[in-house]
This record gives sequence, C-alpha cells and structure tokens, in this order.
Amino acid sequence: MHTRASIKEDLAVLGLKPTDTVLIHSSVKSLGEVEGRGEGFLYALLDYFEPGLVAFPTLSWDLVNAHQPVFSVRDTPSTTGILTELFRKMPGVRRSLHPTHSIAAAGPDAEAFLAGHEKFDSPAHRNSPWGRLYDRGAKILFVGASIASNTYLHGVEEWLPVPGMLTEETENLIVFDYDGNRIEVPSRRHKGAHSIYYAKMEGPFRACGALSEGKLCDAHVIVLDARLAGDCVYAQLQKEPLFFTKEYQERQNG
Repeated sequence: MHTRASIKEDLAVLGLKPTDTVLIHSSVKSLGEVEGRGEGFLYALLDYFEPGLVAFPTLSWDLVNAHQPVFSVRDTPSTTGILTELFRKMPGVRRSLHPTHSIAAAGPDAEAFLAGHEKFDSPAHRNSPWGRLYDRGAKILFVGASIASNTYLHGVEEWLPVPGMLTEETENLIVFDYDGNRIEVPSRRHKGAHSIYYAKMEGPFRACGALSEGKLCDAHVIVLDARLAGDCVYAQLQKEPLFFTKEYQERQNG
C-alpha cells in the first residue's frame, strides 16, 4: 500500500522540488494500490507541491467541435484519464477556459497561470498556459504513460510554426465560464496526428539532458524538463519542420 508519506518520498527521489511546476500525464492503473485510491494520490501531490503548482491536461477536443460547440468549464468532462477528471473537480482546482485543450491547476498562482487561454484561436499558443510551462521551467511527468502522450510538443510545433499543423478554418465554439458567462471562441485544430511520432524524441531528449526516469508508487515515470525539451524539439524542427509527419517518417524508413 502506497501512502501519502511514501508518495512524497518518491517525488523527492525523482529530484522534484516542492516549488516546481509539474504537469502530469497519467495512468491511474499503473500506480498500484494507493491509500485513498486516486484521490489519495492527488492529495499527496497537492501536499508535496503546496508552494509550487500541480497541473493536469483536461482535454475535450474529442467532445467539443463544430457539431457540438459548447464547452462548460464546470461540466464538460476531461477525456485524458481518470485522474484528470478527479483533479479538475477537487476543491481549490481551477481549469483554463480553452474549449478543446484546457489545463486544470492548483497552487498559489494557478489563476495567473491559467488566465487568458480562451483568447487564442489555437490550442497551445505560445502565450497560453502551454507556453507558460516553458517559461516556468516546468517538469512534465509521464506516470505510466508514454512520452507520445505529450500535448506540450503540439505547442512547440505551433510556436515554430510547423507548416500545415493547424487548420486554416476556425470552428465557432462557445465557452461557459465558472460564472455561467458565455464566451465565443473561434478555434483552429491540430491536424496530422503528429503525436504518433513524438516518442522518436526519446533519444534526443536523453542526449540533451531533458529526460530522467524513476518510480512513483508502482509506476515507471519519465520526467521531462519543459525548457530543455522545448529547445531540443525546436532545434529538431528548425532542421526538419516536418519531422513529426507521416510523409517524412516514411521517407526516412525507405
């Protein structure tokens, strides 16, 4: 049985500091038996990172679209795993107002971290919370998950920008905020299924010192330094902007 105390010990062994900003991609099943189950794990995170910031991706891109354009920050579920859905409903947690690629966060400056996400017509704009992960030198944790599950890299592709990774047209989406106010958010989408190839960055991440590994409960954990990983991907995409496309990878494989 993993306890709050043992989880905090694991986080320290991973080299994570209580003042860190962490974004977590997760598989709850990978954790094993945790006291308090998923909520117990989340409270341990919040306790350890109390002076820092804990964030989870609470994406809804597969629920909100031109045919079903309404996103409610309170009611639209996250489709990125059980822990993300539990986390976004916890006391003191806030969620950004982007209709398809929101982030939920808790910490002393969570409101500032999340602010304004709905002002951009792309999911991971440089000035959105996804870009603030870079600015803060955040740690991105993959807890029982592959580094292919890395929405942050969509952001790096946007910032370059990679040709053709966003739709030209916008969808007229509608956001309802915590007070029930309606906000119209014209929004473009990522295209090309680039994340299929994100795992190809594991070697370069190791070479540049952006990646480390360890254990959290029963789960294998990969920790990425957002700034080092972002610089590494940016350098790769400057050399070959289409690195994460099917066409480029098929050419490389002959």
